Amino acid sequence: MSRMNPTPAQRQFDEGRLMNVLVAPIVSEKATMVGEKSNAVTFKVLQDATKPEIKAAVELMFKVEVQGVSVLNTKGKAKRFGKSMGRRDNVRKAYVTLKAGQELNLVGEGA
Repeated sequence: MSRMNPTPAQRQFDEGRLMNVLVAPIVSEKATMVGEKSNAVTFKVLQDATKPEIKAAVELMFKVEVQGVSVLNTKGKAKRFGKSMGRRDNVRKAYVTLKAGQELNLVGEGA
């Protein structure tokens, strides 16, 4: 009896892990421009997060349909703090493209 590996669409993720995959939304000029142009939202994610995990996390937390996920790794820069050298953390960013008609409100409801 051979076991079939599930495809990413069939694979179930641990909900506790999905809650931790998205570290923070990135709010910058570039992220805002990308969001307006291509209906995408930018998140800072865990270093070992995979595209299917990120997609599942966004769909679970924000109840929206995701069209695609692009990921990039930014290496942390070496910086000086007085006499000592320090280093910024490496950052993994995810550009999550939403399907047409979908909207994600990060600000939250309230007046």
